[in-house]
Amino acid sequence: MNIISTAKRQVILDTETTGMNQGGGAVYLGHRIIEIGCVEVIDRRLTGRHFHEYINPHQLIDEDAIKVHGITDEFVANKPSFHQIAQRFIEFIDGAEIVAHNANFDVSFMDHEFSLLQPSGPKTADVCQIVDSLAVAKFLHPGQKNNLDALCKRYGIDNSRRELHGALLDAEILADVYLLMTGGQTKFNLSNEKAGQESGAIQRLSAQRPPLNVILAAENELTAHESRLDIVAKAGACIWRE
Repeated sequence: MNIISTAKRQVILDTETTGMNQGGGAVYLGHRIIEIGCVEVIDRRLTGRHFHEYINPHQLIDEDAIKVHGITDEFVANKPSFHQIAQRFIEFIDGAEIVAHNANFDVSFMDHEFSLLQPSGPKTADVCQIVDSLAVAKFLHPGQKNNLDALCKRYGIDNSRRELHGALLDAEILADVYLLMTGGQTKFNLSNEKAGQESGAIQRLSAQRPPLNVILAAENELTAHESRLDIVAKAGACIWRE
């Protein structure tokens, strides 16, 4: 997987699953994807295009996972199966560079879902390039916490809506983090959305530096400064008065 790339089209991606990552082996315990969220970035600009689907895994969701993402068996009972959304998903990511936080986790689940298609689908790496934003964060900030919440705090990104994990919201926040972390100027405007509302139209705001406070010297400080310059001038040339 790449560390930092300059690909023109990127898809920032996150997934939620029926079970949590247990030593990297959750997918091997038979767990499935239940939500996919993606946002599109072209030439480091958010396009407003996104892909978002809840998926019926046809198996029970672990209680520990529900505590993290809040997605229940009842909620996904009437959602489409993965094979019903697979073609649209593949078309959305085809030829792009996927950016995911701890990408091995998401990609392993995607590869597993593709393998269950009839006929068997592609490997993710055959469809697109892959960048692990967690590896990027560790490279830029060694020895520090680099989970998404820590990165939001580090880069001044408001993630107050993130009470529970959600694939689309996390993909939006990750895009914000990734673009700033790798030198971008684009930020999401999440403040106008109500809790529980999914973002479809992404607004772009310029990350402008706030005005600097100008503190003027007090009269006694100016007098002391001039006195010091008098001493310097007596000793030789005073460049501050030239």
